[in-house]
Amino acid sequence: MAGEKVNRINLTEKDYQGAPSTMCRGCGHDAISASVIRAFYESSIDPRKVVKLSGIGCSSKTPAYFLNQSFGFNAVHGRMSAVATGANLANHTLIPIGVSGDGDTAAIGLGNFCHMMRRNVNITYIVENNGVYGLTKGQFSATADKGSVMKGGKINDIPAIDIAEIAITMGATYVARSFSGDRKQLAPILQGALAHRGAAILDVISPCVTFNNHEGSTKSLKYVKDHLDPIHDVDFIPHYENIEVDYAEGTDQEVELHDGSRIVLHKLGRDYDPSNKTQALTAIHGAVAEGKFLTGLIYYDPTRAEFVVEQNLCDTPLADLGQDLLQPAAELLDKINAELMK
Repeated sequence: MAGEKVNRINLTEKDYQGAPSTMCRGCGHDAISASVIRAFYESSIDPRKVVKLSGIGCSSKTPAYFLNQSFGFNAVHGRMSAVATGANLANHTLIPIGVSGDGDTAAIGLGNFCHMMRRNVNITYIVENNGVYGLTKGQFSATADKGSVMKGGKINDIPAIDIAEIAITMGATYVARSFSGDRKQLAPILQGALAHRGAAILDVISPCVTFNNHEGSTKSLKYVKDHLDPIHDVDFIPHYENIEVDYAEGTDQEVELHDGSRIVLHKLGRDYDPSNKTQALTAIHGAVAEGKFLTGLIYYDPTRAEFVVEQNLCDTPLADLGQDLLQPAAELLDKINAELMK
């Protein structure tokens, strides 16, 4: 459109948008989608050369809300990592981005996730982390902090799985954390992940507005339902504004969530060395001990080859190879078998 700013490949930011969001108003996932759109636009990536992957959950709906000209595949619960690995092997010329949740990644999909990291599969993998199963009434997920309280008052007494720590330990080569409302930090981190060749993991805390209704409120969904005799079951999710933050490197920022609870973010400073794996793990443990959520690029290793290079695949994507190359002639198979019999 005339007058609109274009990037290096003559596309506007609107060319990177998707369908209208159906998320709850104020959901952090929408802020992440906005940062994804901005990162792809600023990086001048052709959306027709991108493949979007997801699993099951609120987070896995979000690829519909950006890059509507891209390829897409919505996998079953917890299996996005396996599908993404296959897609990367079949056509390594496509630029993959995966969006998953803390349940989809750290619970049912943990095994697949670990093997993807171990192989250093090329992907920008976003975990939209809210500590609950937002699609199935807000049960604790595997990343819920010990001592956190569920909407119904139940206290979580199981230690949390740390996605960043697992990713570093298992072999990911770009690991970062951010907050959905910190667009100044998140968009550049996404651009770095898109430029990286290997497993780039972004653990992004993304508040769930639906299940932050506190116990004891007479205006909460639970209280109203308990005191009504409805003819049918109707839920109403109130409007909230996205939580935005802007704070300096090397400092802390306390953030009040929609239910009045608070988290403390700590943004890594310029003196932090993300190439030191031991320091990265120590920093994660130190932040947990202090009750802080570490943000920034935590670990980076540009030296390890990505999975398709380690597998010595041909330059032509497997998806583009003809039948004559994929199906060896009978004479060649006989020769191979004869050599194996020696």
